Amino acid sequence: MIQGLFQSTTLPALEQTTAFAARRHELLAGNIANVDTPDYRARDLSVSNFEQSLAAAIDAQRNPGELPPLASPGGAADDPMAGPRAAMETLVYHDGSDVNLERQVTEMSKNQSLHNMAISLMRHQFSVLRAAISERV
Repeated sequence: MIQGLFQSTTLPALEQTTAFAARRHELLAGNIANVDTPDYRARDLSVSNFEQSLAAAIDAQRNPGELPPLASPGGAADDPMAGPRAAMETLVYHDGSDVNLERQVTEMSKNQSLHNMAISLMRHQFSVLRAAISERV
């Protein structure tokens, strides 16, 4: 019963969003830590792939009888890093690295905003649930 209560809110999607943002933050921090490492290739998670997967999961939860669309074999869905990797292949520095410090800091800032937004929405959801439990409006 209680598990169904939480599943009917946006909490599961927000939980996945915070987990994604935390993992992406680790990768971006690693990129910054290796900015001077020769031949280091920047790593990142695809935000658009995550958004599409999350939207499909939300749709599947709303419409349990429908199957999510299948990705084509060998496509970008097989390698979630394909898009970011391809976008970063064009710029390689003299030491063989492709880490652009300004880009990494910008991505970290955007990622932090995503994480903060998800946490803020989770706090609001919990306050709504707390009010419902205590029978306040």
